[in-house]
Amino acid sequence: MTLFNSKKAGMLFGSVVAASLAFATVAAEARDLRGWNIHVEDYPVSHGMEAFLKEVDEKTGGEISGKVFHAGVLGSQPDAIEQTRLGVIDFGVFSLGPMGQVVPEANVVSLPFIFKSVSQMYEVMDGEPGKALSKGLEAKGLVALGYYDAGARSFYTSAKAITEPADLTGMKIRVMNNDLFVGMVDSMGGNATPMAFAEVYQAIKTGVVDGAENNPPSYESTNHFEVAQFYSLTQHLIIPECLCMSKRTFDSLTPEQQAIVIEAGRNSTELQRKLWQEREAASMAKVAEGGVAVNEIADKAAFQAAMEPVYAQFLEQSPDLAGLVEMFKNAE
Repeated sequence: MTLFNSKKAGMLFGSVVAASLAFATVAAEARDLRGWNIHVEDYPVSHGMEAFLKEVDEKTGGEISGKVFHAGVLGSQPDAIEQTRLGVIDFGVFSLGPMGQVVPEANVVSLPFIFKSVSQMYEVMDGEPGKALSKGLEAKGLVALGYYDAGARSFYTSAKAITEPADLTGMKIRVMNNDLFVGMVDSMGGNATPMAFAEVYQAIKTGVVDGAENNPPSYESTNHFEVAQFYSLTQHLIIPECLCMSKRTFDSLTPEQQAIVIEAGRNSTELQRKLWQEREAASMAKVAEGGVAVNEIADKAAFQAAMEPVYAQFLEQSPDLAGLVEMFKNAE
């Protein structure tokens, strides 16, 4: 082989190696994300998550793709939160209720009447209070990309409507197993009864409890409206859900990819909130057709005043969260 041919072959070999290295670099940067979701596929949260992943895939040119695993197939919510913190799961949508066991700041949004309305919750969570809560999440290994709507919880009862706190006196009301929610009902004179959600229908039907509380889609989809035909819109709990990414995953992305993820999270949140409102409207229409007496409560001042012992106990147990509680309470 001549010297010229040797140089030419060397140059060709070098080009092949360089191309191979470039391809390997691209391949190494490609990510296949795993997303956790407790809900079924046809649900506002699920559609929001799918839209998020699709946008990220498209805007990164396929560098970041993946799959959302619906219906809790990747494990329970507490387990999934921990796996996301560790980077085993890359992202998920988690209720801020159980999140409080890991992130103390999240407990603030589980306080009754901390939000004035669902629309106000949007503004608060998109504003400074939400950013303060997000810092608490990040300190525990979770990056908040958006706060989804999970509806407002209201009382539904079998015998009468709830128009003021005194109406709950002596009534047995099923609540989630959380001291805050037990205290909420007890402070209004009711008898809070923690119980598995799957048992509620039969418990109301047989009189074991006099009612329960939940958002419209849950009230409707479980057919609880068949046995509890008074729905009083107290909206006492408005607990958002967080579209969260593992900080380990987020930190491994390039700045350009991080910007795409943040934008996709914001767009996904707007879509999910719109879909949730549509779902709520459909649920309310269905329960009305089913004969439910829907009781609007324009002035919730008496209910809010009854929560003073709940707030006092919470702040006694978590004095370091007093500033955050005030920030949320005073938000417009």
